[in-house]
Amino acid sequence: MSKKLSRWVLDIPRMMSQPDWKEKTDILADEDISAGAPSELIVYNDDFNTFDWVIACFQEILGHSSIQAEQLAMLIHLKGKATVKSGHLDELKPQKDALVDRGLSAVIEAV
Repeated sequence: MSKKLSRWVLDIPRMMSQPDWKEKTDILADEDISAGAPSELIVYNDDFNTFDWVIACFQEILGHSSIQAEQLAMLIHLKGKATVKSGHLDELKPQKDALVDRGLSAVIEAV
């Protein structure tokens, strides 16, 4: 195992116990964000969707490559949430609705 890879593997427990995101306490309802405002589509971890299902949803709905979708699924699993797409509310809302319709926990937050 390379030195760089072994250092990363050894850091996994530390990374899992100390998430590096700051909790946002104010989640705005879709109606509170103007349609042209920069926003983020965030997906939260859950205990019932499989990795394969989440990856397929990201590829089909968001247009992500298989590698990008797989990396996002892993981030969500390890960190509890991840920003899966950034853009304007009017672009993200249909994508959020499609993810929610498929059983994923997704929200839009203003940047």
